[in-house]
Amino acid sequence: MPVAITPGYRYCHKVNHRLSASLSSFSTAIKPMITIASSSGATTNAGAYTTIKETVTFKKEIKKSKFIAIAGPISSEQSAHSFLNQVKDPRATHNCWAYKVGDQYRSYDDGEPSGTAGKPIHSAIVSSGLDRVMVVVIRYFGGIELGTGGLVRAYGGAASECLRNAPTCLVKSKVPMGVEVPFDLLGILYHQLKSYQAEDTKQDYDTGKDGITMVSFKVDFDRAEKLEEAIKANCSRELVFYKH
Repeated sequence: MPVAITPGYRYCHKVNHRLSASLSSFSTAIKPMITIASSSGATTNAGAYTTIKETVTFKKEIKKSKFIAIAGPISSEQSAHSFLNQVKDPRATHNCWAYKVGDQYRSYDDGEPSGTAGKPIHSAIVSSGLDRVMVVVIRYFGGIELGTGGLVRAYGGAASECLRNAPTCLVKSKVPMGVEVPFDLLGILYHQLKSYQAEDTKQDYDTGKDGITMVSFKVDFDRAEKLEEAIKANCSRELVFYKH
């Protein structure tokens, strides 16, 4: 049967648990927070990635401890902090989390033994194949210690189940492009832009060139090269393209 946890008991457990974790961290010189950034200069804006559409929640009770995993889509470290502030519960014993944005990630154990909470949450994100995602796993201690292995399974399992049940979507990065085109070819150009589903189309007549206008637009990264080839083939003139 579930056991009611009084605020005083939860507070005492949290203080003792964190003191133990702090001493362990001090003696082993291991920090509970991990940050890794790509050294290759890769950008998270390139290519396509799969993320979750909306915030999802998964709840599980293990040996009277309640675990609540909350996952949500994020776009940056700043949005990750905003998401954390929205979903964390200061009354809980632990608010452990991890997020991944491209090649960058961060995880946090929040007083649990080092590597038993944030790291398995991050591993669950990596295993899911999702990107630009944050998972916060909230624990309300139920009076029974789970041990190192039990904590890893509990936090990693809750995060995995939460992500497994989440609706996902494929997001393709957009490539900003522009082309200088004569007025008489605008009809052909716009037909090609529509065929390749270009977005944010804008036209600028102030080019300093008679009879020439600049048309800027955005297109899916995997369609940019083919669109440029199609425009050149159908316009049958040498055009000046710009890519950002």
